[in-house]
Amino acid sequence: MTRAVKKLDLDPVTVRKARSLARKAGRPIVNLARQHTTVSVERAVLRLAGLTGADSEGIPWVNRLADTVRADVGLEHGLALPVWDALVRGEAEDLGVLAQKAASGSVTFRLPEGRDAVRARAASRKAAAAGMKRIDGRRRERDRLIKRHGEPEQRPWIYLIVATGDIYEDIPQAQAAAREGADIIAVIRSTGQSLLDYVPEGATREGFAGTYATQENFRLMRAALDESSRELGRYVRLTNYASGLCMPEIATLAGLERLDMMLNDSMYGILFRDINPIRTFVDQRFSRQIHARAGIIINTGEDNYLTTADAVEAAHTVTVSQLLNEYFAKEAGLEDWQLGLGHAFEINPDLPDSFRMELAHAMLARQLFPEAPLKWMPPTRHMTGDVFRGYLLDGFFNLVGAMTGQGILLVGMMTEAVVTPWISDRDLALQNVRYVLGAAGNLHEDFRPAPDGFIAQRARQVLGESVELLEEIVDDGLLNAIGDGTFGLMKRPQDAGRGLDGVARRSSEYYNPATELLEEAQ
Repeated sequence: MTRAVKKLDLDPVTVRKARSLARKAGRPIVNLARQHTTVSVERAVLRLAGLTGADSEGIPWVNRLADTVRADVGLEHGLALPVWDALVRGEAEDLGVLAQKAASGSVTFRLPEGRDAVRARAASRKAAAAGMKRIDGRRRERDRLIKRHGEPEQRPWIYLIVATGDIYEDIPQAQAAAREGADIIAVIRSTGQSLLDYVPEGATREGFAGTYATQENFRLMRAALDESSRELGRYVRLTNYASGLCMPEIATLAGLERLDMMLNDSMYGILFRDINPIRTFVDQRFSRQIHARAGIIINTGEDNYLTTADAVEAAHTVTVSQLLNEYFAKEAGLEDWQLGLGHAFEINPDLPDSFRMELAHAMLARQLFPEAPLKWMPPTRHMTGDVFRGYLLDGFFNLVGAMTGQGILLVGMMTEAVVTPWISDRDLALQNVRYVLGAAGNLHEDFRPAPDGFIAQRARQVLGESVELLEEIVDDGLLNAIGDGTFGLMKRPQDAGRGLDGVARRSSEYYNPATELLEEAQ
């Protein structure tokens, strides 16, 4: 539980208005997501039902099967009815064989009607329910392990990135990081994986500036960190990325392999990978429903805006996005404890009062979302290569995290913008965190900004600007705001971007057993 102390004199009427506007701005997006499906949503159903593996060219069987069904009957009806109709008719004994037959052209799919449709619906629901049962079991397993091993003694949790490109190199580095104090190990993905419209199979050893997100890599790292949890007497969490063109599939695999956190934010893919906005919002809603079911904490990507836009001028866009993400997440079934809403220490340190403004922005987020484990991101944009200055700047970042009760603190590296961190760099970074939290971790108990001082006034200013922007978004529509470059200065129109051809408006015969089960549970 986070510390929910009201230290800023925020007008409660203004706060309520901001949330109300976020709901109004977000509701049309939810309606849009309910009216559409995507190839990745449909492939996630097949993965939930147990279809794994790839052909000799490395193309997953879920892709082969989905592509064939789509060519025969279209995507707008969903895959469930045509696929399980074929199984009920005896075209193959299981999904794996059916996918192979589909790839060889020896089976033709149809949209069943009448009794055939009823049978296909029942069969697909049973298969999806088996997958949900596995996810539910992994969630209970996590709860048991946390009870057995215990939680970290301190908050914020210390979050460290480990990703060499080789999963077998990642594992010993991750375990070493856990021994040095990391509570969360993040395995970032290989460069460009978010643009792949398939999820690679198997253990991988050739990633670029990251390691491929695959089900087998998830399994291997989770098992390794379970060993570390037993050794250290505290549960070590694992995170990866459910974003990009395969967001729903990766979310499903994360639930099946008991990952604990997932970066999950449509705006990152829209703005920085030029993925079609409609595609990504549809995928985000499904993936967040899976995360809610699996008990996974999501991390959102507001920190990325400040790598392209000015962190002072654009501070209110971070708050607006946090409010929208809160609405989207809760609508999908996530609870407050699962909302790792992102923000970052990215103000130019050469500006007068930069540290005071960082405090104001962090305190504003903490008070607006008192029960959420906010994810606090370290400086990157203004790291110059001067490792001594960078180490000091990371110390200031850690201090703000301690003073404002952040829930998840990503460890900053003094070699940011110079090299991929060495293990020795990570060790020094963890020493920095441990020193600050040990020396000043309870400073939040004593720190109270002056009611009419600089920090409080700055927080109120950002909140006021957030309300103004939300009013504009309600009037113009969120998709238009994204198209106009409101967030991160990136203009992404709704009728363009990667993955648009993988979106379909649902027909009146559309059926998705996974969505049905998830929404029944909600």
